[in-house]
Amino acid sequence: MIELRIEQWRAWAPGLEDEAAWQAWARNPALPDVAETQPSCDFLPAMQRRRLSRLARMTLDVAWPLCAEGEQLPFVFASRHGETPRTFALLSDVAAEQPLSPTQFGLSVHNAIAGQWSMLRGQRGESVAIAGEADTFEHAMVEAAGLLGDATPSVLVVIAEERPPAAYDTWIDDVPFSYALALRVGRVVPGERAEGTDWRLELTTGDNRRDTGAWPHALDFLRSQLGERAPLEHPWKRRRWIWQPLR
Repeated sequence: MIELRIEQWRAWAPGLEDEAAWQAWARNPALPDVAETQPSCDFLPAMQRRRLSRLARMTLDVAWPLCAEGEQLPFVFASRHGETPRTFALLSDVAAEQPLSPTQFGLSVHNAIAGQWSMLRGQRGESVAIAGEADTFEHAMVEAAGLLGDATPSVLVVIAEERPPAAYDTWIDDVPFSYALALRVGRVVPGERAEGTDWRLELTTGDNRRDTGAWPHALDFLRSQLGERAPLEHPWKRRRWIWQPLR
């Protein structure tokens, strides 16, 4: 069991680019009815932006405002599927017996985005890249809890998924649309509760149905954070994650 404080958050999806849009989505969730777009990331020079994949742009767009200028924060990047468009392009080149691009291959590995964040933001601290199953979000939060300490009061967590190429439709059914969610996570200090920001996360075991829900777990959590902050349960295989708001 762990307790975490959501100090700040920021999210992005096509057509959902500010807090007001996410508040409206939380009240009435639906698939975005806009074409697939990507963040502008205009806080970066044009040459640096051109090297970023769409998933990297999504990640940097939500993470950037949550880290102050000159601040050093541990960074957790979480994605179940990672750079599926880039890896699909590489696999297509293999099937066509075409030479592979070393640059494209290097940027397809799962920790590439965490590395880009470190270099572009001048972060010298710890960074972690993880990929789990449908409960990747909860695993990321456990990772963040492990990084928190007296000398590390906050950790930056980003979970991001890009809508995969159509060839993966038979196998990947838990990314209804591309999204990224950044959470600046801190410690809950006994006796110093902060109404509306503190949560307890508990893991229990048992025979569960494989419930991925209508929306990704990370966005269900955001809906609760923005709404009534009701308890949440996320079952997956033999794991059952229980989110309880601390009041």
